[in-house]
Amino acid sequence: MDLITNLSLGFGVAFTPINLVYAFIGCLLGTLIGVLPGIGPVATIAMLLPATYALPPVSALIMLAGIYYGAQYGGSTTAILVNLPGESSSVVTCIDGYQMARKGRAGPALAAAGLGSFFAGCVGTLILAAFAPPLTELAFKFGPAEYFALMVLGLIGAVVLASGSLLKAIAMIVMGLLLGLVGTDVNSGVARFSFDVPELTDGIGFVTIAMGVFGYGEIISNLAQPEHEREVFTAKVSGLFPTKQDFKDMLPAVLRGTTLGSALGILPGGGALLAAFAAYALEKKIKMKKGEVPFGQGNIRGVAAPESANNAGAQTSFIPLLTLGIPPNAVMALMVGAMTIHNIQPGPQVMTSNPELFWGLIASMWIGNAMLIILNLPLIGMWIKLLTVPYRYLFPAIVLFCAIGVYSTNNNTFDIWMVGIFGVIGYLFVKLGCEPAPLLLGFILGPMMEENLRRALLLSRGDWSVFVTRPLSAGLLGAALLLLIIVLLPSVKNKREEAFVEAD
Repeated sequence: MDLITNLSLGFGVAFTPINLVYAFIGCLLGTLIGVLPGIGPVATIAMLLPATYALPPVSALIMLAGIYYGAQYGGSTTAILVNLPGESSSVVTCIDGYQMARKGRAGPALAAAGLGSFFAGCVGTLILAAFAPPLTELAFKFGPAEYFALMVLGLIGAVVLASGSLLKAIAMIVMGLLLGLVGTDVNSGVARFSFDVPELTDGIGFVTIAMGVFGYGEIISNLAQPEHEREVFTAKVSGLFPTKQDFKDMLPAVLRGTTLGSALGILPGGGALLAAFAAYALEKKIKMKKGEVPFGQGNIRGVAAPESANNAGAQTSFIPLLTLGIPPNAVMALMVGAMTIHNIQPGPQVMTSNPELFWGLIASMWIGNAMLIILNLPLIGMWIKLLTVPYRYLFPAIVLFCAIGVYSTNNNTFDIWMVGIFGVIGYLFVKLGCEPAPLLLGFILGPMMEENLRRALLLSRGDWSVFVTRPLSAGLLGAALLLLIIVLLPSVKNKREEAFVEAD
């Protein structure tokens, strides 16, 4: 009964006119940036963070959440129509979705993506509503030692699940941890690594790093590509609805994708991207029916499963954020930034101290998923038109919005220079094949880890055994060690590399 009472409170908050408007704006923006290649939800949320200052906290988070799961929908549109993943988790959708579009079956492919996403989004939100309260109860049992162990597990999870080389992922995390140390030491009040630059005594701004590495870095790498290399194929979308056979093939794939995505979204470092890869790999392992189109040549299961998985993963990745205050991926790290802007401490106390925000956000996800179905299927023609806007008109606008957004955070021109520097660093990451998401996680979790490590050692009077004598802490550190050992096993390492190569 508690769940029904809480959800009715949430729907009461989400159905207010202002929150409905912001849910719609978030979903529309999310779809838009999902459709436009080269601008992911991380860059967009980073750009819009300063704009949320003026909004009520609930409306701000509802809008940012809408952008995140809206981008999962929109990313599939370009992946299917022009073979360009608008969002990283849509990379897998390109493989079969684009082939379906080339065969004149863009309509069923888009419908499979939309309906699969809607179903998975609803299930993911239901899981979030059901499991968040008991997890919050558990979170209250956490002390500094447990939080430190959980963050170590989170960072190792991010290493394991980052695409590409393990060594590069570890390097990114270490770099993030080091950047997080810049600023004033909490305990002694002494400035660290600020190199006598007054602006660095408060540390490097999270928005500055996120916008530079993701926003500007992405733009520089896109401009480095010759224009003729971008293949533009505008599909004729006819016959939107899938056939009876399509539904028969789709349904089990959607259910499998939703289950897998819901579980993987909760993992630290997981979220939508890993869920999509795993769901596609699983579908390929399942025996094909007689007369079924092979994978890579336009199999509808290759669209429905990853799209369901990435949406379910997007919804359930809110669980660790809202219950433990720990971001499982880069977008959730930005949500921590948004909460901090509004003086809300992410973690188990959000549910008790701010139930309107907690349940309002969860209820808004159902409304948002319904809005996305209405937005996406009838407006496909419009999204195709949008894709024909030349990039040379698009990128100056993005650069300008980023600069205005960063300046308005602290009214400080130093931040604009910093964004430029991180933009160049972001471009170097692209060139070196480094995944920047672990850097953001390291940057967010680093100061929190240091604080909890120090607090645990202060409470235990410098006794390091506190981390292994407390059962919860020892269990989490054991899980982190096990993860590391498993991923370093030669057979697992090779399989992992194969999975990411296939997806590329």
